[in-house]
Amino acid sequence: MPREIAKAYEPQQIEPHWAEYWVKEQLFRAHVSAPGPVFSIVIPPPNVTGSLHIGHMLDHTEIDILTRWHRMRGYNTLYLPGTDHAGISTQRVVVRQLAEQGINYRDLGREEFVRRVWKWKEESGGTIQRQMREIGESCDWSRERFTLSPELSRVVREVFVRLYDEGLIYRDKRMTNWCPVCLTVLSDLEVVHEERAGHLWYIRYPVAGSKEYLVVATTRPETMLGDTAIAVHPEDERYKHLVGRSAIVPLMNREIPIIADEMVDREFGTGVVKITPAHDPNDFEAGRRHHLAEIDIMTDDGHLSAAAGAYAGMERFAARKKVVEDLKALDLLEKITDHTHAIGICERSRTIVEPRASTQWFCKMKPLAEPAIAAVENGAILIVPDNRREEYFNWMRNIRDWTLSRQLWWGHRIPAWYCKEHNHVTVAKEPPAKCAACGSEHLTQDPDVLDTWFSSGLWPFSTLGWPEKTADFEKYYPTTLLITGYDILFFWVARMIMLGIHFTGEVPFRAVYLHSLVRTASGEKMSKSKGTGLDPVKLNQQYGTDAMRFCLASMAAPGTDIVLSDDRLASARNFANKIWNAARFLFMNLDKFEQSGGATFEELAGPDVRKKAPYKFKGNIPLIDEWVFERLAAARDTVNTALANYRFHEAAQTIYQFFWGDFCDWYIEWIKPDLLNADRDRAVVAWRNLFAAFDGALRLLHPFMPFITEELWRQLPQHPGDKSIALKSFAAEQQNAGDQSRVNEFALVQDVIAELRNIRAEMKLDPKKKVAAEFYSSYEYIRSTIQRNLDGILRLASLSDMNVSVNRLAATGGAIRSTAKFDVRIAFTTDTMDISVEIARLRREIDGLQKAIASKEKQLGDPSFRSRAPEKIVRGMEATLADQKLELQKLRARLSQLDRAA
Repeated sequence: MPREIAKAYEPQQIEPHWAEYWVKEQLFRAHVSAPGPVFSIVIPPPNVTGSLHIGHMLDHTEIDILTRWHRMRGYNTLYLPGTDHAGISTQRVVVRQLAEQGINYRDLGREEFVRRVWKWKEESGGTIQRQMREIGESCDWSRERFTLSPELSRVVREVFVRLYDEGLIYRDKRMTNWCPVCLTVLSDLEVVHEERAGHLWYIRYPVAGSKEYLVVATTRPETMLGDTAIAVHPEDERYKHLVGRSAIVPLMNREIPIIADEMVDREFGTGVVKITPAHDPNDFEAGRRHHLAEIDIMTDDGHLSAAAGAYAGMERFAARKKVVEDLKALDLLEKITDHTHAIGICERSRTIVEPRASTQWFCKMKPLAEPAIAAVENGAILIVPDNRREEYFNWMRNIRDWTLSRQLWWGHRIPAWYCKEHNHVTVAKEPPAKCAACGSEHLTQDPDVLDTWFSSGLWPFSTLGWPEKTADFEKYYPTTLLITGYDILFFWVARMIMLGIHFTGEVPFRAVYLHSLVRTASGEKMSKSKGTGLDPVKLNQQYGTDAMRFCLASMAAPGTDIVLSDDRLASARNFANKIWNAARFLFMNLDKFEQSGGATFEELAGPDVRKKAPYKFKGNIPLIDEWVFERLAAARDTVNTALANYRFHEAAQTIYQFFWGDFCDWYIEWIKPDLLNADRDRAVVAWRNLFAAFDGALRLLHPFMPFITEELWRQLPQHPGDKSIALKSFAAEQQNAGDQSRVNEFALVQDVIAELRNIRAEMKLDPKKKVAAEFYSSYEYIRSTIQRNLDGILRLASLSDMNVSVNRLAATGGAIRSTAKFDVRIAFTTDTMDISVEIARLRREIDGLQKAIASKEKQLGDPSFRSRAPEKIVRGMEATLADQKLELQKLRARLSQLDRAA
């Protein structure tokens, strides 16, 4: 006897049990000695500070679907989990917590602060790993990695030193992006550019020794306090006479040279620009060309420094306001105009970034980019969807050097030491005893840490034991596939490709699938900070993890973003209910069969019994069984092809159509009488084939909905060593998929039933009311097929009888449906309807529809309406009008039939 299945499907009751079981039993631990081809994939390591968000849920669902699918197909499978130390984000979290306790983190000192971050990580930083276990990800948790662990830190130092020795890492003073909230420099990729409405302030700069002045248009008037030159274009006739002279910086009374430089756009503003080398990228380059001083007027936290004179200590935007007021008071502000321009925003803090010249560590990228471009060009790495390839090429071919250093305490500290005497730099994997240049023993390590993306760029090989030739590295590298969001193609994917090829000589993965983003109904990317995010943990509790996984997969078409809604989640939950209820039907009816003296559960559903299906009855496999096994095999082939091409939505829709349509609505409904057939032999065959088909359906579904399939599969008898459906073959053991000609035979039966149901719907017959019907075909084999399957047709079409005729059916006196192969008809009789009442109802419906059509035609014919109404409204009305006209044709045809019959 199977265990009793609860009446209602309650995922909260079964999901925690199996999630814990899978981890406890270490079912998904990879073994390098295991047979089969290799499928290896590393998780995009989520931030240790984080909790599961909707992007993770999509990402991890797709990874887990493919991992389970490969495992069930006999692959030696490794899904390697881990988390990222998330330098800026983690430091911000702990700094904020300390501030709430009244502690300034800088007062603790670096060593104590880092100790506290590690303590926080151990106590509170495991939320997302716990959530990953709860949603059933089939990871090998024994291989879990952390980007700041000692073994990965050694890899980071190894890579840094090698790149430095190769001349690819260097230290220089450059223009960088500074975040006054994160208190660190950022790479270009960490800055988001937004169009914002602002102003152009036109400021008068007096020309020294004359009554002339030059007018400069600027979007950042406060930076004038750091000006070290005024520039004009060398061919601008308006200002040629002033080149070589000096101007006075307003408010600072500092003389600066007037220079000529081709970087000046003569058409912008007045054709005169202020040069602030410490606070603008173009100005920085101009300053280097003309040997100008660099005056940094900013502090790290976005206030003005002592170099700003009277404005020192003011917050930068307050200083802007004060500078403008003072310029007005001195009549040095000519005008202010509106101006829209791009502003750099820190992607984490959403603060306006401050361009600042500073000394940082950089990595030369062009030498690394060339082999990485070639790897995608020659097919060594496949990027899906294809349109992302061009984005990759465009960025890589125009790549800029990477700003590696960050002014943080949490992270991989840069392995560089400076001697006290000469400030010589020594770069080494381990702390050096003395300066490599002068032998000094007075060394101080660089205070900065590396960009978090540097260590995560090594993830595919650092996690497998490189630089040692470990068994894991030899077996699982290169990894098979990377799945991640397209929004980190440059942050992470491209850098992994460059570093992987450079250090291992091989690509880090054979393919990259860049999945969709999940968006709100209005099309915005879901964001917790904006209040537009959906919490997948809560949704999983509400709908079930399986429903969430299936919903996301069913919408995950390559290149198309997902608009998640309650309706779609509810539909997926209904699907899970359908699966549960189908299983309940099986086991409840099995109880009845056993109680009436039928075979035992083991005899009907044992693993070896299921393996031998489909079974024959009186020398032949019953048509319905042959059909369902062929449909199962066809669905499996479609799913295999879809998943091989990352078309998760096609695979999900195929499974849905098979389980709900083929298995539940057709197969189970057709065989119901056979399950309790008085002929015990027929019943046994029906039960055995049913359980085998059910087993196959669960395996097909398992990668998408692991919890419910594990629960129901475990209700079936299994061999003692069978620990999980996840470790079974994706294809159920039975190989006989069915004869295609007999499958087509049942498809014909389905068509007949569908046409009869359509007629019943048009006639608005009570679904429970049985009526007589007529059938005609000129093909004898079709008539004989219908005759052989008449009992099932009568039951599923709710008919009392159906006459199979060799003569054409009467065109009048009934509702008829014609196809290329057959006609079916239900006569208008007192059993089917009151014709006079139906005629009256149809006339009322036609009248109402005609009025609605006339109203819409009038509106759409009005030019003023079309000019005022939104296009979406007009298109919607046109579509509705077309549907109503089609419906009117149908109603008129039906009325004509009834009028002839009356």
